[in-house]
Amino acid sequence: MRLVVLGGGESGVGTAILGKKKGYDVLVSDFGKIKENYKEVLTINGIAWEDEKHTEELILNADVVMKSPGIPEKAPIVKKLIEKGIPVISEIEFAIQFTDATTIGITGSNGKTTTTLLTYHLLKQGGLNVGLAGNIGKSFAWQVAENKHDIYVLELSSFQLDGIINYKPHIAILTNISPDHLDRYNYDYSLYINSKFRITKNQTEADYLIYDNEDEAILNWLKNNKIKANKVPFSLTGKPEKDGGYIEENNINSTIKNELFTMPINELALEGKHNIKNAMAATAVAQLLNIRKQTIRESLTNFQGVEHRLEKVLKIQGVQYINDSKATNVNSVFYALDSMTTPTVWIVGGVDKGNDYDELMPLVREKVKAIVCLGVDNTKIINAFNNVVDVMVETTSMSEAVQLAQRLAEKGDSVLLSPACASFDLFENYEDRGNQFKQAVHNL
Repeated sequence: MRLVVLGGGESGVGTAILGKKKGYDVLVSDFGKIKENYKEVLTINGIAWEDEKHTEELILNADVVMKSPGIPEKAPIVKKLIEKGIPVISEIEFAIQFTDATTIGITGSNGKTTTTLLTYHLLKQGGLNVGLAGNIGKSFAWQVAENKHDIYVLELSSFQLDGIINYKPHIAILTNISPDHLDRYNYDYSLYINSKFRITKNQTEADYLIYDNEDEAILNWLKNNKIKANKVPFSLTGKPEKDGGYIEENNINSTIKNELFTMPINELALEGKHNIKNAMAATAVAQLLNIRKQTIRESLTNFQGVEHRLEKVLKIQGVQYINDSKATNVNSVFYALDSMTTPTVWIVGGVDKGNDYDELMPLVREKVKAIVCLGVDNTKIINAFNNVVDVMVETTSMSEAVQLAQRLAEKGDSVLLSPACASFDLFENYEDRGNQFKQAVHNL
């Protein structure tokens, strides 16, 4: 069996290692450059690779192709594979056939990284042999190749879900859905919504779907489509009929199989309404896997949070600098601005993914005193907010953006990097953008 892996990053190299171990004839092909450390791993493992090209005669003879999530369906080589009827799948789909581990799949437009890390933290503290993979940490396929864990918590993007055929998580979490990556879905929001719901398409009556019961897109889809999994809704405003999470008298409550877990909201390590929801989702998983209530309570109290997600960097001359580089869409920025309690200088911009800034208007009017546009093309942001804030400036470097923000901020203000856009115009990725922000703040 010939396995071709498109993309020589973490998921690609992990898939290649697992494929080789399972007796496949493997080629890794990357249209860009493969990083030196990955080239070394491939070479040591005797796996053929090429970079800065896709050699068609070496690719179009594959029995199966694993496509890295970053490669769009409309890439010429992918189109040719699909025309030839060669299956093009995701790393998750390839790896799952080689493990009996239970998986918890977590997706959503926002909050999935926090919820994934929090769920992992709860299960690990509960003494389970649990791995962390998907969009985060070490490749799932790589860990399966090393037979590491009984349970995996997987952060799954819509792109990874597009490449599944048979994969099903025992427990799925859908944190929320809001317009994102629409450039990859022909600017059709319904295609993106359907993509997210692929997480439950293979689930059975023995499985669970945990979801936000206040999310319009989720509720509409569930109204019009049947699912087999047991529904576990969570909400800040209502109480579920049976299982699910809710709030009562400033306590977070979660009922699973008639067992009630409860703890005061003010004891949660994470702040903000969206994080109460993330905590409800993670708690439901921990209850389903029989983690002790005391352990859940302690874990929710001592969780450290996620880098580049509303991360407090430094307070300088009474101004708080906050790194929210992971906010790559409008909905994430909504959460960030909603949680601000001081006048805010907002650093925004990057590669627009079809953003509609209208829903931010009330929050920007109320909380934002100045905007620093950080991107190659800021036209859309300027047109959206020109009449809403008094001061708008443009820049194409992070250090300059932070210096401008410092000049615009006064004691008692906050400077918030929450870009609402992808980072690829000026940075390698959102981590690089966040790290440059933190470095620039430390240089002030």
